[in-house]
Formats: sequence, structure tokens, C-alpha cells
Amino acid sequence: MSARTGPAEVRASAAIIVAAVLDEGRSLDDVLAVENDEGSARGLKRSLCYGTLRWHVRLAAVLNALATRSPDQLAPRLRALLEIGLFQLVSGETAAHAAVAETVSAARVLGFDKAAGFVNAILRRFQREQADLLHAIDRDVALRTAHPRWFVDALRTDRGEAAALAALDANNAHPPLWVRVNSMRGDVAWAKGELEAAGFTVTPHPLAHDALQVTPPADVRSLPGFMDGRLSVQDAAAQLAIELLDPQEGDRILDACAAPGGKTCHMLERTNGNADVTALDVSEPRLQRIRDNLERLGLQARIMAADVENVRGWWDGRPYDRVLLDVPCSATGVIRRHPDIKVLRRAKDIPTLARKQANLLAAAWGVVKPGGRLLYTSCSVLAAENERVVAAFLLRTPDALDLTPELTGSWPPRPGGAGPGYQVLPGETGMDGFYYACLGKPL
Repeated sequence: MSARTGPAEVRASAAIIVAAVLDEGRSLDDVLAVENDEGSARGLKRSLCYGTLRWHVRLAAVLNALATRSPDQLAPRLRALLEIGLFQLVSGETAAHAAVAETVSAARVLGFDKAAGFVNAILRRFQREQADLLHAIDRDVALRTAHPRWFVDALRTDRGEAAALAALDANNAHPPLWVRVNSMRGDVAWAKGELEAAGFTVTPHPLAHDALQVTPPADVRSLPGFMDGRLSVQDAAAQLAIELLDPQEGDRILDACAAPGGKTCHMLERTNGNADVTALDVSEPRLQRIRDNLERLGLQARIMAADVENVRGWWDGRPYDRVLLDVPCSATGVIRRHPDIKVLRRAKDIPTLARKQANLLAAAWGVVKPGGRLLYTSCSVLAAENERVVAAFLLRTPDALDLTPELTGSWPPRPGGAGPGYQVLPGETGMDGFYYACLGKPL
């Protein structure tokens, strides 16, 4: 590819990235992490990648209707480039003539000179037939909202039609920027004032007491208070976990599955650094993220690489006052931040994840002190990973107390018969999707 970084080269590079996700199963964040673009080229590339993957299911249906041969027969990068061109035409973020011309040029940059006419014909035909094509495709909710059908069906079953549709639409919105105020270095009122003085619109959260929504979203390094550890980026839903865990100074606390460490840092901030916190994660490389966050905020915790399930391999036998178990999950509550989840996650993954979650919950419960508290959380919106895992645990563990209804009594009410715990769906109070079940162990 040419070293020049013009509009066609940016689109060609975006097609390579999108194809890596769609056809190689790579994470979008991982692929983008090695990109070194700056300025407008970086912004355009990321916009094209995120937008195309966010709307991939719908765009693939459009392409299938337009192409004279199955898109699956096309080279992966050419198919990705066609979806990028269609995304530009649908979104209207780029002038239509430029979207077509630069996409055709990008085909040549990628080495598809002979396909340039085909690309032009597909995009021109879509321009002519856009209204009728989208009207036909959008009669199908899964295609209209660009989600895999298995997920749409599961969400409707679990959450009901209206809530499911609201969540699906929220997944396609650009996520807001939430920050957490470090209560050891200032309060929310002070942080709000500084951010407003810098030209941002700032909105507190009604339930997450350290959370502020900052508009418009910006590079976090430009926010007053971030570089010196007074602010951290964390969605309000994740911050609510610490409201329920309610850590106290002097507590012995385990943050299981802790990386990248946002909740570890939050619990230390809430206890003025005066809690004995162990941050445990199975991934040694991910532990560096925890170390980096602790260093920026001037906090200290014990960090261990271990599998929570292998209790004998890491536990010293002293029980914990508080245990936070943020389980590995489908991440279907954070699709708006990671649209590649729509592509990478499969229905067959869910039973395997649920078994792992059940095993982790059983293991973590064993290290809770009598009179202590375990908070089970996930960023999934599927009952199979949330209510059903916790309900099965409560059946097997009759002495475990579900404290969630009492602790969330002032939160918006959940539907009757929803099961144990509390589920937030994407978009509610501007938050990501998140689940909480706070369990108490009797004395």
C-alpha cells in the first residue's frame, strides 16, 4: 500500500482492519492498537471501522441484495471495503460523490484494479435504490438494528419486546463519556466546575455518586484532572458496583477478575486507601493495566496472577470482608463501545461462559468471611449469564442471602419475576448494560 495517507488509503486501511475482524475473528481494539495514524486520518479510519462493524449485519444484507454473486465469494478485504462504502452512503457523514469515488480508488490501492468497476456499480445502484432496499430490509428487527438473530431472540425472551428494542437501538448509539472523580483528591462539585470552565457540559449521575457525564466526548488526556489522577474514565454502570459493595476502611477485599483495575482503584478511593485490597486476574499481561492505573492514582494493592477457581493455588486461608466477582462474560452490555462483539460472539459461547461463571461464583463464595458480602457482576444483558447463574447458586447455597432488593430499593424498579439481582440495560440513565447480585454470608 502507498505510504501516502489520502482518503483512498485511509479507506483501504480501514478495509484491512474490518476484514481482520470479520474473517479472522480479531478484536477491533487489538487491531487498532498497532495503528499509528494521527489527526484527521486517525479519526476517519476509526469512524469507518467502528461504524461499519456497528452496522455490519444490516450492511451485509444490503450487499447481498445488490450483488449479482454471493458476497461470501468475494475477497474478504474487497467485501469489507464494499461495506465501508455502503456505510458512508447510509450514514451521510461523507458526501455521496466522495464516498463512491474514494471507495473505488481504495479498491485500486488494495490491488483490486479489475474490481473497481464492480465497486462503482454496487455503490451507484445503492444510491438509486436505497430507499426501497432499506425499507424491505428494515422490516426484520435483527437487520434493522444490525444484531445477530440469536442475540435479538434471546434479548426479547429475557427482557420483553419493548425493553429489548430499546436496548438494541441504544447499542447503535455513540457511547457517552463518563468519568469517575477520585474522592481522595477532590469532590464531584469541584470536578464539575473545572470541567465546565474548560468548556464541557457536565451531568452528575443520580445513583453513582462519583460519576460525571462529560459532553462532548474528548481525548481523556485533555480533561482537567485526568493526568494528575483526579479523574478516571469509567462508565457509570461499572461505578455502581462500588455503591453496592460498600467497602469500608480496614476491610480485607478481594477484587477477583480485576483487570483492567477500574473497580480496584474505585474501592481504594472510597476507603481513602485504607483497605487491604488484593487484585487478582488470570492474565499476567492484563495485570499491567492494573499496575498502571494504581500508579497514576497513587494507590496500592496486592496484585496476583491466578485463577479464582484454583483457590488452593492463591488463597492464604484468611477470609475477605468483601469480594467483587466481575465475571468473564459475553460483554453484550457494552456493544455500543465494542461493536465487534456483534461479530465475534456466538450463541454457542453462552453455555460455556455460564458454566465458568457458576464455577467462579462457587469458588469466590468460599473465601467470604461470615457476615461478609460478595458482589457478582457482569457486563452481559443475557439472563443465562446473570439471573440464571445466581438463581442456581442460591438454590445450591441456602445460607446465601440476596441483599440486592434491599440495596437497590431506591433504584428504578425492575420488571416483576425478573429473577435475583438487578439488570441495567444499555442506555438506561446513559449507562452501559450491567448486572449486579449482592450476596451476604450470615454470621
